[in-house]
Amino acid sequence: MLDLLQGIRVVSFNHFLLGPMAMQTLADLGADVIAVESTEGAWQRHWSGGDIWHDGQSVLHLCANRNKRNVAIDLKSAKGKEVALRLIDTADVVAENFRPGVMEKLGFGYETLKQRKPGLIYASATGYGSDGPYVARPGQDLLAQALFGIMAITGQASTGPRPVGVSLVDHHGAALFAMGVLAALVRRGKTGQGCRVEASLMQAALDLQAESLVSWLNSPHKPKICAFKHVAGWYYAAPYGVYPTEDGHLALSLSPLKDIAVAIAEPALAAYDSKDTWSKQDEISELIAAKLKTATSKEWMARMEPLKIWHAPVQDYGEIRADPQVQHMNSLITVAGAGKAKAAITVVNHPVLYDGATAEVERPPQQLGAQTAEVLAELGFTSSEIRALADERIITTGTAS
Repeated sequence: MLDLLQGIRVVSFNHFLLGPMAMQTLADLGADVIAVESTEGAWQRHWSGGDIWHDGQSVLHLCANRNKRNVAIDLKSAKGKEVALRLIDTADVVAENFRPGVMEKLGFGYETLKQRKPGLIYASATGYGSDGPYVARPGQDLLAQALFGIMAITGQASTGPRPVGVSLVDHHGAALFAMGVLAALVRRGKTGQGCRVEASLMQAALDLQAESLVSWLNSPHKPKICAFKHVAGWYYAAPYGVYPTEDGHLALSLSPLKDIAVAIAEPALAAYDSKDTWSKQDEISELIAAKLKTATSKEWMARMEPLKIWHAPVQDYGEIRADPQVQHMNSLITVAGAGKAKAAITVVNHPVLYDGATAEVERPPQQLGAQTAEVLAELGFTSSEIRALADERIITTGTAS
């Protein structure tokens, strides 16, 4: 594990994907992230993408909870709250992504903890912010894609709005959430001052579209924002997009039409000037699509390479796993799991290198309460006190891995 955040303790009250993934980033960097869950387990343990379960564990849990210690506490009980407060007293950062008001009801709201520990960094992630007209709405990735433009710009006029096929708002929101905590830690290191950090799905969705939004907001004629049939988005010129070949699809990026005309033997393309590429996207892209259907992706790529045309085959997940650059960068890693059979799991590696090295998986995603006893012992609880709390079901203890 990297040691960039060594000595920093994060107490994480996070569930679903955005919050856990953000805290996983901090854990990868060396922070002691203690994930606090209810004694029944957080939502991510009980739902799994594709209904895929690995060694009895949800893959949603597996993708965002490595390098953390896990503690299970009944936060609704008086004794459980006291345990949590003792843990919070040792924290540099408290992070949560409950709906606004939930942490306050539990007794762990920002104002309460700020009075208790003025230098604390208190980080919250919500659907739409901590107040305002949407504060009571459910915040979830698909809803954010619908509300804030992503579906509209991804869909085509013929098919209607279309979500992206992954929880990208959660993923980007997690990166922003982690970034906010890191910025607050830097300032606290200089001044000792605590900070309230707030991230949201709404802001993440808008931030993902900065180029598109700024283009539209500053356009005098406010064009329609649905995607073209082949060209990738409303604010791109032809040929920038995806085209079917005889056996797959090719993406064409920023390359002159005259060069593409030579590569695919379609001289009609050379007749279009640069202004046409912005106003005749469908017309130009249909010419390209008709030609590319007549040969395989490999054949077209062999003709495009010598002309330095920017292109790429559209790869599925099996092809990604076999991709030589993905393998070279060690982007997908397989490690021992923490399920009942300790079956190996394959996960997406930490995405950044530091002095040429990336994070290691020192601790796979843990079973519920795997480190409860360990952490409580660090807080000064005796073995008999820990056993009593477990007998009263105030805490859950599991098997560490």
